[in-house]
Amino acid sequence: MGVELVALHWIYLLFIVLIIGFMVARKDTSLICIAGIFLLAAVATHSLSAAVSGVFNSFIYAITELLPTILVISIIVAMSKVLSATGINDVMISPFVRFIRTPAWAYWTIGILMMVISWFFWPSPAVALMGAVLLPAAVRVGLPALGVAMAMNLFGHGIALSGDFVIQGAPKLTADAAGLPVGDVIAASVPLVFVMGVVTTITAFYFLRRDMKRGRLTSGDAEIAATVDSMLEKTSHLMTGQTKKWLALLIPVLFALDVIAMFYLRLQGGEATALVGGTAIFILILISVLAHRQESFAEVTNYFIEGFQFGFKVFGPVIPIAAFFYLGDAGFVKIIGDYLPQASQGIVNDLGVALAHAVPLNNEVGAVTLTVVGAVTGLDGSGFSGISLAGSVAHLFSVAIGGGVATLTALGQIAAIWVGGGTLVPWALIPAAAICGVDPFELARRNLIPVAVGLVVTTVVAMFLL
Repeated sequence: MGVELVALHWIYLLFIVLIIGFMVARKDTSLICIAGIFLLAAVATHSLSAAVSGVFNSFIYAITELLPTILVISIIVAMSKVLSATGINDVMISPFVRFIRTPAWAYWTIGILMMVISWFFWPSPAVALMGAVLLPAAVRVGLPALGVAMAMNLFGHGIALSGDFVIQGAPKLTADAAGLPVGDVIAASVPLVFVMGVVTTITAFYFLRRDMKRGRLTSGDAEIAATVDSMLEKTSHLMTGQTKKWLALLIPVLFALDVIAMFYLRLQGGEATALVGGTAIFILILISVLAHRQESFAEVTNYFIEGFQFGFKVFGPVIPIAAFFYLGDAGFVKIIGDYLPQASQGIVNDLGVALAHAVPLNNEVGAVTLTVVGAVTGLDGSGFSGISLAGSVAHLFSVAIGGGVATLTALGQIAAIWVGGGTLVPWALIPAAAICGVDPFELARRNLIPVAVGLVVTTVVAMFLL
């Protein structure tokens, strides 16, 4: 038998239920998480001052754990800003325009390119990097702007972000909550990301082609093409065309060398993130110096400011949530102190053992539950604010069913990000919808059936992998 459950366990479980309820109701969960942290600290220490301090200390702990992820994403966004300002992004993507000759080629070329770029730049910056160049080319060959938005959305905010193999922001959050090395979650997510991506994008393409043949969707986007073309004419002339070409070649080569170094030097997690982030910093500085010359000192700072504004805007809501879920494992002792029962292995572990004795769980129930939990946590529209919960629940269920924690964690991560990371929740679709000039609600409606089919198939596959 596991350790006897005390009031701290029941409070933690109660707040997990409350957090899920608030997410279903599309309410922000920061306040409820702070209340949970305060109550846990107050009950554990029997001290008001310690409880108040515990809330602040939990934020410090969460920020310390998340800082490498926040930092690398901020730097990547800062680098994407200078690429856009100088027009280098246009040069990087323009060779792929010649592959866009039919609507089908446009859909798959834009999607695959979006996926690859999103692995290194993250999806929202990637939309800005490539949308303005590839949208008019796709529209001219007959792919509706809505189809372009779907391709960028499903491949970028779906496949690339749910796996996040290079920057490793998503698996870092879920792995921490599940008490796993980030490499284990990434390895477990590969087959699930592949299945989800293939099923969803093929299903979406099938419905897209069907409606185009029936006349429900037509190109009819000449105005969009003209608008984007006029945008391209305003591309900054901060450097010569030849310099842009050399830099457009150098940048992917440097990131390719990073990937090779990760493989041969066996770099994962923080080490891999540091390599990508450091490379992005030097690329940002190099381009800024070449483009702005004497003003480069100030401009480098401005690009960093823009990047950090984006990073903390995205992760601001995540910090209180992550702070609460870190209390479910080793974070409790570090944040509040050694107040758990002597034989405790952490709140989540204790709950998992108790659940195993109380409910006859199996692989099927575990997989379905993690998909539902992941999807529910994605309803807030960020995709990231709830994946700590997915990791925590995966840990709990794995204890109950006797293993499979990495697969369950990856499954919850995939469900959360596909729903909330930018493919279903309308307010998370704005980047792709805005660059393509389409209604985000219509884009969400188009994505609904393909994503739902993908989640069902991926959940079934996960049952066999457990």
